[in-house]
This record gives sequence, C-alpha cells and structure tokens, in this order.
Amino acid sequence: MKIPLYQIDAFASKVFSGNPAAVCPLKGWLDDALMQAIAMENNLSETAFLVPLDRGYHIRWFTPAAEVDLCGHATLASAHAIFTYIDSSRKEVTFQSRSGPLTVAKQGDLLSMDFPAQPPSPCDPSSTLIKALGVKPIEVLRAEDNFVVFSSEQDVKDLHPDMGLLAEVDLRGVIVTAKGNEADFVSRFFAPKYGVNEDPVTGSAHCALIPYWSGKLGRKEFIAHQVSKRGGELFCEDRGDRVVIAGRAVPYMEGVITI
Repeated sequence: MKIPLYQIDAFASKVFSGNPAAVCPLKGWLDDALMQAIAMENNLSETAFLVPLDRGYHIRWFTPAAEVDLCGHATLASAHAIFTYIDSSRKEVTFQSRSGPLTVAKQGDLLSMDFPAQPPSPCDPSSTLIKALGVKPIEVLRAEDNFVVFSSEQDVKDLHPDMGLLAEVDLRGVIVTAKGNEADFVSRFFAPKYGVNEDPVTGSAHCALIPYWSGKLGRKEFIAHQVSKRGGELFCEDRGDRVVIAGRAVPYMEGVITI
C-alpha cells in the first residue's frame, strides 16, 4: 500500500517555524489502529487523514498517542495540501469533522479557517494544575482545555511545567496566556497526556483564546503569537459562535508511505 504524505509547516512564513503537520490523503478510511500507527511513526503533534466527499473532504486528526476532536494547524496544512497538490483550482474547501463543518478559504497569502467558538468559563483551579505550572496564575478557566491566565508575556515564556504532573490534569491540555507586548495576546499549549508535551502552534486553542480576549480587550480582531520555541503568528476574529483563525503555510516535504 502506498499513501501520499505531505509535511507542511502551519502558521509559518518560512520552513522550520510554525507547527509541522503531516497530511495523508486517502481513497477510503484505513483501520483506526493503522492510522494511529502512522501518526506515531510520523511523530509530529498531528497527522491529518483526508477522505474525499461529494463536496469537500472528511478529516480526522491523530496525535502520536490518540485521535482528537479538533485540530487547527493540521486543518490549515490539509487545506494547503489540497490547494497546492490535489486541486489547485480550489479557493475554498470544507472539511467534515467530529467538530462539525470547518471551512478554509484563501485570502491572499493567508488561509482563513472558520471554527467553532469555545469560550472558557471560570472554575476552581486544581491543586495539581497549579503545582505542575509552578507559578500562581491570575485566573483559571476551562473549556475544552484548562485555560490559565498570567499577568505578563514574560511569565508565559518563562514557564517550565512539570509534564508528569500536567499529564494528570483533566481535559485535553492546558492553554496558558497573557496580554502580549507586540501581539494582542500570546499563548503556549501543553498536552502531555496526548503525547505532545508542548505544541508549537495550536489553532484549536484559539477557539477559546479569541472569545476570552475579545471580552477582555473589547475588540473583535487580533494578532496572536504562540511563543513556543518555533513560534507562530495567527490572525484572529471573533464572530460570536464562530471564530476565524488565519495563517500562512509552507511545504517542507512531499513523499510516499509504503506499508
């Protein structure tokens, strides 16, 4: 069996930045265990698998450890693969997913994704979460992930969480965020229980970040930076029950999986 493989740096304007994702177009679904094994072998934070529909594609995402319900950077990478390698006549594509329809459109050199908003709600912080982070935050909330707010960008950059403890925390992962110095806000994302200690750039985390910062800053449009080692830039808009997350993508590798 031969499966096309595209590795693309998402939320990046040059290679070796942003978040690398693998994209595997399929004619039909493989066994779940095989897709999980491919994702583990790729050893990237996400591998996306695509199956064509009458209109658009069905998309599924796997980390090295598990399938997830929503992923931003691998959706951006998948759209780039479609527009560049599979159907260059397209300017828009809709993916059917566990999180509903997700549309990605070309806007100049940006790819703009329409995703569901997931506004976080205040909660009582778990002692394990605070101990794992090692620094007391100013606010703790939760949506699909734990959502932790700090007073400064430097506080977010300086975090060195205990990943063993962080893996014991509930929900998918942990978003940490603060108002930015140059960007409107910054963030980092940790998901050790899914085999991703720190994700370089996490589009889906912005489903919670955008409504939160819209409320705090009284605005609808933002530039966001994920301040991981690789780093990434995202252009964001709050549209109520939906959010727009846009960024650039750069191809790194094209190949074939032989199994």
